[in-house]
Amino acid sequence: MSALKAELVRLIAEEGPLPVSRFMALCLGHPRYGYYMTRDPLGAAGDFTTAPEISQMFGEMIGLWAAHLWQAMGQPSRFALIEIGPGRGTLMADMLRATRILPGFREAAAVHLVETSPVLREIQAAALAGKAEPVWHERVETALYGPAIIVANELLDALPLDQFVMTEQGWRERLVGLDGQGRLAFGLAATASDETGPATAPPGAILEQPLAALSLVSGVASHVARQGGGALFIDYGSLRSGFGDTLQAMRRHAFVDSLEEPGEADLTVHVDFARMAQAGLRAGAATHGPVRQADFLLALGLAERAQTLLAKARPDQVQAISAAFDRLTERGATGMGDLFKVLALSHPDLPPLPGFDLHRLPEQG
Repeated sequence: MSALKAELVRLIAEEGPLPVSRFMALCLGHPRYGYYMTRDPLGAAGDFTTAPEISQMFGEMIGLWAAHLWQAMGQPSRFALIEIGPGRGTLMADMLRATRILPGFREAAAVHLVETSPVLREIQAAALAGKAEPVWHERVETALYGPAIIVANELLDALPLDQFVMTEQGWRERLVGLDGQGRLAFGLAATASDETGPATAPPGAILEQPLAALSLVSGVASHVARQGGGALFIDYGSLRSGFGDTLQAMRRHAFVDSLEEPGEADLTVHVDFARMAQAGLRAGAATHGPVRQADFLLALGLAERAQTLLAKARPDQVQAISAAFDRLTERGATGMGDLFKVLALSHPDLPPLPGFDLHRLPEQG
């Protein structure tokens, strides 16, 4: 039994079942045993691989997107370049390298990283050495000041959410408790909750409430609407809202039981991009998208960048570049190009942002 699992069993025995959001928060962010607090989870030796780790091309495209946004903002002489959940620092390093060609951008950018993991902060510092002198923050709120360009890749999927199940008595909260043998198990609250989900939902339907993600998006949207700038959110999820249990755990690049070894596997959920966009609008920002990652990257020039790299590549590099391009743009229900979505928020007075000048996409997952 992992140290965190023993802690959770003790906590539930003393205080009662936990909301799914608290279970997720403890699994990922427990100060001593939390998944992100104790390790570098990325790459082949870790549990999952993100787009910036697949290819430098991803970060270069995001960097050029940020540079275009800075120009649209009027090229302020000072602005906050913020990444929320910066992983190993790879994305920020690639963004900064790509923007060297734009005079004034690097000099104007004050780099801020929102990161709670001491392990990852050390790795980020090494990745950005000689490129930037970042300021680290525990919370998004302390990083937001003045005009800002904000990027968050695979962040919203790791924010805790609550789940509710439709029963004959109405919506009842899904909880993590203990079964008859003292093992972690899912169950339902004894009474109906005050949750005001659709009354016509079929029995057994699961409604997810991503309040932490909605709060973060609203706060960022409110800031850029007042102070100027924009934000880019890239994550896997759906273009429209719906029912379903999307909580999943991954360890060593394979899905595992989310209750089996808490603290030893990554916990994520699918992002409801329709609700995120609505939250941005309500906070006063203009919204762009959501669109599929493949369409976004291709509109930014990913294919052309790949061809440029291929033209200069050694024979042993050609296959890696082509494979990375294919992986970032792969279509289908499980391909990154379709599964991952992109949403931008900006000050209402800014022009349309690059990567989103696409025909309206059908509302499907």
